[in-house]
Amino acid sequence: MKNKIDLSIIILNYNTRDLLRDCLKSVARATVNSFVYETIVVDNASTDGSPAMIKKEFPQIKLIESKKNLGFAHGNNLGIPQATGRYILFLNPDTVVSDRTFLEMIKFMEKTPAAGAATCRVELANGHLDDACHRGFPTPWNALCHFSGLQKIFPKIKLFSGYSLGYLSLDSTHEIGSGCGAFLIVRRQAGQGINWWDEDYFWYGEDLDFCYRLKEKGWKIFYVPTVKIIHYKGASSGIKKDSQKITTANRETRLRSTKASTQAMRIFYRKHYRQKYPALVNWLVIKATELMEKIRTARV
Repeated sequence: MKNKIDLSIIILNYNTRDLLRDCLKSVARATVNSFVYETIVVDNASTDGSPAMIKKEFPQIKLIESKKNLGFAHGNNLGIPQATGRYILFLNPDTVVSDRTFLEMIKFMEKTPAAGAATCRVELANGHLDDACHRGFPTPWNALCHFSGLQKIFPKIKLFSGYSLGYLSLDSTHEIGSGCGAFLIVRRQAGQGINWWDEDYFWYGEDLDFCYRLKEKGWKIFYVPTVKIIHYKGASSGIKKDSQKITTANRETRLRSTKASTQAMRIFYRKHYRQKYPALVNWLVIKATELMEKIRTARV
């Protein structure tokens, strides 16, 4: 048992050296228990000295250096062949892990064989929930309620809060649509069954797609709020208000990530919903996405 890896932790890094250092320190604290771990960092062609920092301060970690920024899906897929754990955890570098988080999440997966993947409570730096860890899927109706503000007006009504799942208690463990790519523990068998991350996505949307495909295969996704991480969201992309003070992203990176966020919407809709809805709905969705992209890029 001691010779087998229980959990492989894959961290994809892009120009978040100082946050990555704090993340790896928290990982070291959280892995001091009865399970066996390995940590793999995939560096997506950072220019801030991240690889050198890892080699100097964390020489025990497996480091994979990509010569160019391959995006979230492709970058994480690079780490999977090096991972030997029964469970694979995808963890963002802009996170800090609480001491018992890994332990409790592995225990949860052990006692819940139907779980293909699970996420813990992911908190922003201000203590609020990162709503990406507790989502339904962006059907046209759910997306309309989300972007129109109906969801905020009626957060506890199922009809209007299908995307945020606001009608479910955030204090109890339950099944959700999708977890968050910032912290997603995956059963190896489940991940292999969908061939891991879809590389058509560059940045954003990959976790929704990943969980959607797991559910298509009959697996369940769970939200487990008994343990948590802190997420300094958007440090790499530079487009989130919560991390404006700590991000090192330049305007080119912010613009690229902004366009990638709306491109992800188009990819997800084309892959999973276009054949399920009439032509008029498809046209409206496309036009709404184009308008959103123009508004967002104008703000960068």
